[in-house]
Amino acid sequence: MNTWRNASLAVTTMALLALTTACGQENGASSTDSRPVGNAAPAQQPADSGYGSDGGYGSAADTDAAASREAGQLAVWDSKELGKVLTDSEGFTLYRFDKDTAQPPKSTCEGDCAKTWPVVPAGNATAAAGTDAALIGEVTRADGSKQLTVAGWPMYRYAKDTGPGESNGQGVGGTWFAAAPDGKKAAVNADGPVGSAPADLAGLSVRKDPELGNIVVDKRGMTVYRFKKDSAWPMKSACTGDCLKKWPVVSPVAKNDVEGVTTKGFVTFDRPDGIQQQSVDCWPIYTFSGDAAPGDTNGQGVGGTWYAVSPDAKLVGATK
Repeated sequence: MNTWRNASLAVTTMALLALTTACGQENGASSTDSRPVGNAAPAQQPADSGYGSDGGYGSAADTDAAASREAGQLAVWDSKELGKVLTDSEGFTLYRFDKDTAQPPKSTCEGDCAKTWPVVPAGNATAAAGTDAALIGEVTRADGSKQLTVAGWPMYRYAKDTGPGESNGQGVGGTWFAAAPDGKKAAVNADGPVGSAPADLAGLSVRKDPELGNIVVDKRGMTVYRFKKDSAWPMKSACTGDCLKKWPVVSPVAKNDVEGVTTKGFVTFDRPDGIQQQSVDCWPIYTFSGDAAPGDTNGQGVGGTWYAVSPDAKLVGATK
């Protein structure tokens, strides 16, 4: 009997030690790591503004130069991620804005928006080889200037594209997309139903956000978040009750259904309320009800306690 009892205690001790190593000592996590910080970064501008950041080219002179640069001979860039993308003569990606209209053509990007998204003047633009020249047109803006249109859609560049072959503006605010040669959105499923995402996404994978860098997304392409008031060891969620209506948990994901995200401390958290929740590096993870479509990051910085998650399970953009 004593032998059996000793063996049972040994097994229990080993199991507890393994969990401790996975969710405590190895990553140095503790409940003190989750204390909220009073001067945390403010929440990102909501997606319904559609403008992304308010950054320009760095100086008024640079912005003016970019805004006045004509497109010249348009070209087509074959992007591995987006398919065929329309560019200007220098290889810079051209974009379209969901809040504009094509019939009739109308631009709604003015003021600070146009600093982040410099308009492409109609000027000397000519159609890319092998594309329909009849799709090239122009629209008169509120200030009287002429803006290039493709299939009626006003064309823009993105201030954070610093060289040819970049598409950092793709999906910003859920309303900005690289333009295809026919004026449609150059993105898989971008012209499908709102909230659609590529069908082959893993349970957890990585998306490059133009503002936040590499962040974790779920199988729907929705941004994944961590809560600073949670703790990794002991594993505990401070989001309960009504909080879960705004911040739904990420359901358990098979470890072999993960791409580019750490599987360290990749365990299922059995919450006291009976809900099973996935954790990454032992931190419980969530999505945000305020994100309406893949690419949205409206939960970033909310309350100074909610942040997108990096591939190594860190808080993206949080102050220490």
